[in-house]
Amino acid sequence: MRAAGVRAFGETVQSLVVDDPRPLAADEVLIEVRSAGIGNWDDIIRTGGWDVGRCPPLVLGVEGAGVIREVGSNQTGFRVGDEVLCHPVPLREQGTWAPYLIAPVGSLARKPPGISWDIAAIFPVPALTAQQVVDDALALRAGDTLLVHGAGGITGGLIVQLAALLGVDVLATASSHSADRVRGYGARAVIDYRDPMWPHHAQTLADAPIGAVANAARGGAEAAMTTLADGGRLATITPDPPAPARGITVRPVYVRSDGAQLTRLTVLLASHRVSMPTPRSCDLDQAGEALARVVAGHESSGVVITHASVHTATTR
Repeated sequence: MRAAGVRAFGETVQSLVVDDPRPLAADEVLIEVRSAGIGNWDDIIRTGGWDVGRCPPLVLGVEGAGVIREVGSNQTGFRVGDEVLCHPVPLREQGTWAPYLIAPVGSLARKPPGISWDIAAIFPVPALTAQQVVDDALALRAGDTLLVHGAGGITGGLIVQLAALLGVDVLATASSHSADRVRGYGARAVIDYRDPMWPHHAQTLADAPIGAVANAARGGAEAAMTTLADGGRLATITPDPPAPARGITVRPVYVRSDGAQLTRLTVLLASHRVSMPTPRSCDLDQAGEALARVVAGHESSGVVITHASVHTATTR
């Protein structure tokens, strides 16, 4: 089975040939992958910075969407032929950049019929991360004032949308190119993050002291923290959390697989209460180049690998 990944941590992405899927454990399903997401986190995995439960040679990819082709003996909620999406970490075998994926049933959500394979594939990691920022790390409630630093990215944009749905007063930073889109997500004001005075502007625009900040900008957590009132709450999805100061609680957020939570989020997506950009698609052979472009910030709408060669398959 041809896939894309690394033979050793730190190496460039290359084509791999891996074994066909093994027999399933009782709580697993075999998914024929239709589309697989590419994110910044895949580069962290590539370099060994995120332990996803497997060592090289390692097929990359920790989110995807496809069709269930086989179920383990304990399955009650999912059947062969169901269309699903997932964030299957820790990996049971290999990642999603392959034609087939073995995933625990607890990581699955059903794909809504009206959602494309590509959008379904890039939804799980940013959506789960955003929900875990809003609920677990910041415990946001209606009436809170939130600043989202880096709202032009997919995860930052979802944080804005989920917070706005709760009735939170959302301020955001983004590029001028993304400002209208972020306002459409529900941000009351959008500040250009390239302006060195943006922390001051955020505090001026806030109707009340900023009590919560979500940082989704690489290297931006320390600057974002300066906008907070004493005793506030900072959640960052980047690996550079600043030291706590002024009574501020600092919480790094590392995404957690949760099929039930992902199911609730897909309901919001299907009902258009949250939205996602349409990603660019690429072939398996282009995975390494696409990952480099994502890391460089050149793919604001995301990129997915489409497995066209297996789209007509009906069985393993």
